[in-house]
Amino acid sequence: MNRVAAVIVTYNRISLLKECIKNLLMQTVSCDILIVDNNSNDGTQQYIEDAYENFEQVLYRNMGSNLGGAGGFNYGMRWAVEKGYSFVWVMDDDCIPKKDALQHFLEFEKKNTNAYGYLSSKVLWKDHSICKMNVQRKTMYRAVHDFESDYVPIVMASFVSLFIPAKIIKEVGLPIKEFFIWTDDWEFTRRISLKYKCYLLNNSVVMHKSINNVGASIVYAPTNQLFRFNYLYRNDIYLYRREGFNGWIYEGIRLLFHIIRVLIFSKDSKAKRIKAIIYNSFRGILFKPFVEKVNKDDSVNGG
Repeated sequence: MNRVAAVIVTYNRISLLKECIKNLLMQTVSCDILIVDNNSNDGTQQYIEDAYENFEQVLYRNMGSNLGGAGGFNYGMRWAVEKGYSFVWVMDDDCIPKKDALQHFLEFEKKNTNAYGYLSSKVLWKDHSICKMNVQRKTMYRAVHDFESDYVPIVMASFVSLFIPAKIIKEVGLPIKEFFIWTDDWEFTRRISLKYKCYLLNNSVVMHKSINNVGASIVYAPTNQLFRFNYLYRNDIYLYRREGFNGWIYEGIRLLFHIIRVLIFSKDSKAKRIKAIIYNSFRGILFKPFVEKVNKDDSVNGG
């Protein structure tokens, strides 16, 4: 067994998953691969069973239902830690790591053991520009702009190539599965950065093959996708309310800005969009999920 488990959460993106696995197997430093499948129906399970039947380092589990990204990463991190890996490297199935991405994490770890909470890769989009949806935060309110320095202190990062020591996961708990989608990565990484220094490593590079290089916006989203924003606004309020007065002010201004943009730029369903913003923000005020520990019998209130 390797020291590092690469945890991939996948759902109905078999072609991208194939590329992700291929690049993980080509890493200059070997890692095991744990695939968490949110019950794909595109032949993912059959492909993995056929293609990697004789690969001891490739492990697969089907969740039986779609747990969302949050539930998938919750399960995957628990799985990796309980199996005894020292480090967990998490990513989506459309994350394509360069062959030395893991090597740079481990080189930093060797020089800075016990001196960090997590490490995050520089994330490029398909045209090799910075992937906007995965830009790390240097404070809760300011994005990183330095993609040249060897390492940059950060407080939040996405799950698109995040490297975490298992002992940190044991200490702070798992991602909150009730988030389902959106903000689960920011909440988890913020929980860690409140206790430890965390870093973006610009020499560890991955490509995020997302459909486009913009973040999700309720302003332009198709009406049949608006339900997804129920999670975004609820989860964001939960995250920022923990920052106290500054967090409340930040979220208040941000929500007002979103409402104004809906009124000006949305071409349909303006009332429905604004209702989603306001209603789910109030849900976030009352939202009190539990932070699970790796020991399933041990949990702490995350409110």
